[in-house]
Amino acid sequence: MSHKIAIDGPAGAGKSTIAKKIAEKLNYIYIDTGAMYRAMALFLLRNGICPEDTAKINAKCEEADITIGYEQGEQVVFLNGENVNGMIRTEEVSRMASHSSVNPRVRAKLVRLQQELASRENVVMDGRDIGTCVLPDAEVKVYLTASTAVRAKRRFEELAAKGGTCSLEEIEADIRERDHRDMTRDISPLKQAEDAVVIDTSSMTVQEAADAVIRLCGGL
Repeated sequence: MSHKIAIDGPAGAGKSTIAKKIAEKLNYIYIDTGAMYRAMALFLLRNGICPEDTAKINAKCEEADITIGYEQGEQVVFLNGENVNGMIRTEEVSRMASHSSVNPRVRAKLVRLQQELASRENVVMDGRDIGTCVLPDAEVKVYLTASTAVRAKRRFEELAAKGGTCSLEEIEADIRERDHRDMTRDISPLKQAEDAVVIDTSSMTVQEAADAVIRLCGGL
């Protein structure tokens, strides 16, 4: 029987970074759900489908098989058997993903694929609706959060380290807007699962937060 750890929370709470550390420590597979949505976007683009063409997206998305695996210790996203890691981080793919990821048929397809993965492997999965919709039967559910100011500062420092110029005030405003959008969307809104443990990472290091989750997994 496979074990499942579901981590939800708003943007900038540290979900992906912490989930990767947990997966490494427990020897679980980390499922990058965002990368799966990008792979779907790449598939749709390759088939010449426009972001606004809902009918064609609905018809074509069922033909995409997307899964996560590892090659030489690196997580790999496979699209119909092809390693597409180097192709899913372009602006064109990002634009398509922003449209296709809110499509109900696309979401249903990818949730099904994510559930199939979790039925075969021990997984750590992070997102905004993992504990509520994707893995409602997960043995461990965590809702990671942090203050808006802390999340904005983290994003600011991340962008600055890459040489980007940005305004801390604009980043914080964008995070507030994104929180509202995620929490009020019609399909699978961001919310804490009733049986999730809340961990506020505002004053925690990544390792401290990861250790806190790992302690919750003691019985797995």
